[in-house]
Amino acid sequence: MAPDSQANTEHGTPELDVLLLGSVDGRHLLRTLAQAALWSPRKFHFYVLENNLEAVARHMLFFSLALEDPEKMGLQERSEVFLEVWGNALLRPSVAAFVRAQAERLARLVPEPDRLAEQLPWLSLGSLKFRERDALEAVFRFWAGGEKGPETFPMSRLWDMRLRHYLGSRYDARRGVSDWDLHMKLHDRGARVIHTREFRRWRDTGVAFELRDSSAYQLPNRTLASGRLLSHRGERVAARGYWGDIATGPFVAFGIETDDESLLRTSNGQPVKTAGEITQHNVTELFRAMAAWGHPSAAPRDPDEVPGEINGVQEPAASSPGSFTVHFLPLGSTQTLHHRSCYKGRFQLLYVACGMVHLLSPELGVCVAPGGRLIVELARYLVDVRQEQLQGFRDRVGELARAAGFAPQPGTGPSESFARFYKCEDSAPIDAAADSGILHAETRAPPPELLVPPPEATNSLSEDLAQPLQGQIPLSEPLQLPSESQASLEALAPPTGSQTPKPESLPGPSEIMTSSIS
Repeated sequence: MAPDSQANTEHGTPELDVLLLGSVDGRHLLRTLAQAALWSPRKFHFYVLENNLEAVARHMLFFSLALEDPEKMGLQERSEVFLEVWGNALLRPSVAAFVRAQAERLARLVPEPDRLAEQLPWLSLGSLKFRERDALEAVFRFWAGGEKGPETFPMSRLWDMRLRHYLGSRYDARRGVSDWDLHMKLHDRGARVIHTREFRRWRDTGVAFELRDSSAYQLPNRTLASGRLLSHRGERVAARGYWGDIATGPFVAFGIETDDESLLRTSNGQPVKTAGEITQHNVTELFRAMAAWGHPSAAPRDPDEVPGEINGVQEPAASSPGSFTVHFLPLGSTQTLHHRSCYKGRFQLLYVACGMVHLLSPELGVCVAPGGRLIVELARYLVDVRQEQLQGFRDRVGELARAAGFAPQPGTGPSESFARFYKCEDSAPIDAAADSGILHAETRAPPPELLVPPPEATNSLSEDLAQPLQGQIPLSEPLQLPSESQASLEALAPPTGSQTPKPESLPGPSEIMTSSIS
């Protein structure tokens, strides 16, 4: 099937509509756009649905960074800033200053739709509720340092408290636990390039990518903060803290596969390059490829040549691979999308992160076009999930997909990272996307920030783990954990007769829609 036959067309230009549940931080979309030059020009419409506004804010921050004017920030600087903000708990002063400046800018733009459309034409917040936009502005205000001082968000203390809670009596032997998780779990599941030293450093301090001297990383990364409703003395209390990943790490997102085979060489059975070095290479190449999209808010150089507009969005230059828009949907709207006729049968691809699989339902399946594809992330890199539980998770995903009107995608080999299906109602599967490379990938990525606190944390409020939220910031309900398993696993895994151990991360693939390194 021709690549363009999968997409809607308007005025001869193919359109691709994608719905993503739990993609968290924009890297999936960036990887897709970085590969868009390989295909004929098209219009991309990404509809993103998260379960908290901090994730929406991180999407916006990373896209703003990726599309920053090259004259203001060079390729290496953008790559390094991305890695530190994306994967480190602590930042250098220069990077923290960049985050504050961008947060101040975005906080001013969010409540002003006209200015937002002018400066960020790729972004659409029109579907968010007014109170959600107000809360989003509050998130950016917090990032910008409206509440001054590191003590407002003491990241090092929060990280240590999470680690103590996670390890319990094993805390004093945390280095041995770290080595065991790395060598007996992550390495056995395919992430052998992660070096012991970098994994230990991340487990101990939260700093995954040490691009400068270690003493330079002192300031808290406020973008990793999130709010939760906790129970304190019988009352529900809004609290801000770090509920992120402390078990798997961000290395598997960009650091275990690459197009440059020389980076994967081994010597005496050991990888020559670390996951951090491979990550830096891959992210640099990603941002280099994003240059094809130009600077969306830049004015045309020739005053006599005024680019056209597509739905109010500035049309890219002729050499551009197309146009794209990122639409953010209201929190918790998964089960109501099918009530709106504009979403019925609209999407050619539905991606569901493993932490959101419990939301896969027949109502959601109605939103996928006949022949459209479903990609579900599996729990491969959750270090606290046993092998038999991984198989139970996969089986349950298959059951939910069939109930939603999907069938296994033919012609795709077995994958430990993703399960692929197609909408079998009244049509045949779509193979063009896999052929063109738009929707195919085998890399995995645990998001470092969208994590559910263990059940003990949701039952009691600790001043060491959370800071009271200031202002009127509506909080989304955290995923409920009746047992010690992660929300998605609790919802999907079959009964085993005993509680599953609590995984501390909800992974998301490093790129669900590209084949740049697969």
